Amino acid sequence: MTKRPGPTEALPAVTVRRATSRDARAVQVLLLELADYEGDGHHVHVDVDRWAAMLAEPRVVVLLAEAAGEPVGYVSAVHQLNLWLGRDILALDDIYVRATLRNRGVGELLMSHLARHASVEQMLIRWEMHADNDGAKRFYRRLCATLRTRVIAAWLPHDYAERI
Repeated sequence: MTKRPGPTEALPAVTVRRATSRDARAVQVLLLELADYEGDGHHVHVDVDRWAAMLAEPRVVVLLAEAAGEPVGYVSAVHQLNLWLGRDILALDDIYVRATLRNRGVGELLMSHLARHASVEQMLIRWEMHADNDGAKRFYRRLCATLRTRVIAAWLPHDYAERI
């Protein structure tokens, strides 16, 4: 069992870099950890080969946090055309930090690097979270993010098929 660093223990040096196709397995492992943590592991269908292909696409941004050469977290986003703005925004998909380094600044480091990426084109960063995720709300408020309540609708293919 990995010991979680206490508040007085030194944080191992954490670096952040853009993931490449060579990182596909590490990204998939982290994604599955996040999905399992949220109880949604059964919804993940992407495999390592697809991850490798997606990571080669310039519009897909995955920033990987590493400590001692090992992946400890990531943030993923996609450049997405916003029709109201007439230009791309950065649609944040996931942010995840392994439990051993949570509440140690790694999430803020990942978000800072994502902001640096977005700042080149002055892109809006947009994301969603579950309304009852109070920890996420506290985290995003510390970053000075604007939180707005919305209802997210999804129309699955088998649901809309009868309308075609």
